Amino acid sequence: MWGTEWPRFEVIKQDVKSAPPQMVGSVHAVDPEHALVVARHVFVRRPAAHALWVAPAEAFYAVTREGLKDPPPPEGPSGVYWVFARRSQRRSMVYGDLVGRYQAENPLEAIRQALLEVQGYAFYAVPEALLHGTEPKEEVLESWFAPAKEKTYRLQSYYGLVTAKEEKDA
Repeated sequence: MWGTEWPRFEVIKQDVKSAPPQMVGSVHAVDPEHALVVARHVFVRRPAAHALWVAPAEAFYAVTREGLKDPPPPEGPSGVYWVFARRSQRRSMVYGDLVGRYQAENPLEAIRQALLEVQGYAFYAVPEALLHGTEPKEEVLESWFAPAKEKTYRLQSYYGLVTAKEEKDA
């Protein structure tokens, strides 16, 4: 049915304190708090994390390098923007690395400022005011991310395939 899907939130994850935050995917949730909980279960069950943020998907202004020649009109408030750059077209779980935070009149202006520092294939800008996330304080880190530390992370290929012969012998 149309109109029954929860809003989509983009997820930004910082694996360790010294690494830049990265856009890693999206989740559907009722509100930002719910989106954080869902994002934790989807993106932080086993891999380590230092911090996690979410923002409504419609708040992101996205443009490719080619699209910058004739960009779509930007919509967004004046303020601080987080700008992410995707540096290759290779398929990956990461959509973009944080280039920086920029004070700008609109998202396109923030991306143009980021272009002075980094090249990329695609760019995303989101108003900092719309980000909702965990605070990188020790007590928050422990309660949000400690369960993941005890679990061994293995890729699916580790477990192998069950063949028809193995099923028959069992």
